[in-house]
Amino acid sequence: MSRVQTITIEEDQPEQRLDRWFRKMFPQVTQGNIEKMCRKGEIRVDGARAKSNTRVGPGMEIRVPPLPDENAPKPMRDTTNISAADARMMRDAVIYQDEHIIVINKPAGLPTQGGSKQTRHVDGLSAALQGEFPEKPRLVHRLDKDTSGVLALARTPAMASKLTEAFRHKNTRKIYWALVAGVPTPYLGEVKYGLVKARGRGKSGEGEKMIAVHPRDIDATEGAKRAHTLYATLYRVGARASWVAMEPITGRTHQLRAHMAEIGHPIIGDGKYGGSGQENLGDGWGAQLGGIISKKLHLHARSLTFEHPATRKVITVTAPLPEHMEHSWETFGWTEDLAADDPFEELRG
Repeated sequence: MSRVQTITIEEDQPEQRLDRWFRKMFPQVTQGNIEKMCRKGEIRVDGARAKSNTRVGPGMEIRVPPLPDENAPKPMRDTTNISAADARMMRDAVIYQDEHIIVINKPAGLPTQGGSKQTRHVDGLSAALQGEFPEKPRLVHRLDKDTSGVLALARTPAMASKLTEAFRHKNTRKIYWALVAGVPTPYLGEVKYGLVKARGRGKSGEGEKMIAVHPRDIDATEGAKRAHTLYATLYRVGARASWVAMEPITGRTHQLRAHMAEIGHPIIGDGKYGGSGQENLGDGWGAQLGGIISKKLHLHARSLTFEHPATRKVITVTAPLPEHMEHSWETFGWTEDLAADDPFEELRG
């Protein structure tokens, strides 16, 4: 058994529920145990009895009763299951870091988080980036498995809370690059189709996808959410394919992929939204160009702009194209420096 402890919540921790704080500090303690200890008055906040949903924050003192040895805090870092190759891959992916934030260029094909049959993902491999910090970096937003590019992680719970809030309240700006079938017209425009989730097959809904809903039908469609995407056609290959920049104003699941498919220009390599039934008006059809162009998804989170929560400086982090997209760009004679810094300046007025 451990002894009675009095722990002062540190300044870098966010305000949160007592039970959530307790489970982070003592991961093996169950919710039921926390509820019981609160009812018996064994857990106290600033000397007073507390409920499991009591809000706690920096500077507050938490009385922790004796806990069995098996309920002692677990070490936060576990790199035993990370191969040397994966650790090197994660370190090589870092494109920005300081004592608060890490930004990586997520490889295409690597899931952001674990899920159905997914055991190798950024969330787990981020322990390779922990260094001398007490916790492994935390995710603050997501990218689809096959989407590459800028992905931010926070080094502390407090920084994770602030960055997550910034993403939630749209105080960040993300620009994506894609290769799409055909040529979107007008060259500069926006898509405002709503999105509703259609359940996939299997017990866990594998294969679910988003269905576009016309703006006039959104309010009458159960489960539909408004979605808004800006797009700019940068360069094209005849009528066959285009280099498009996109800025998601909202952040819906598969938003960019579903929106581009809905306007008839699916992203190259998108088997979910750009199948043979999704024809475009170019020389080809669907989301494959054939020849030497890769069949992988050509969608890349090019840049992320945000106000650093600690320094208050505005930072823009840019990620180079993944190998398969770089090869396609070379095939069409495009280089990354051809794109304007802000393709949407005209739309913003």
